[in-house]
Amino acid sequence: MRESDKEKVEAAAVTSVGAGVGTAGGATVGVLELAATTGTVTALSAGVVIGLGALAGAATFFLGYKAYRRLKGPKS
Repeated sequence: MRESDKEKVEAAAVTSVGAGVGTAGGATVGVLELAATTGTVTALSAGVVIGLGALAGAATFFLGYKAYRRLKGPKS
């Protein structure tokens, strides 16, 4: 496997882990949001919170991975 392919696989793995972590956080917030309010929040808005959590987690982990790769890059 070429080095560029390895980097793509690593980036995909990191992004998927971030999405999982974000989903867990979003689910926690979404469930708490449903439990704390009285009828103003629907399951749809809780689902949106969960989805946004997944996107935020994936983006955060991906950008963190890119920063790590840049800092760890080849020494000149």
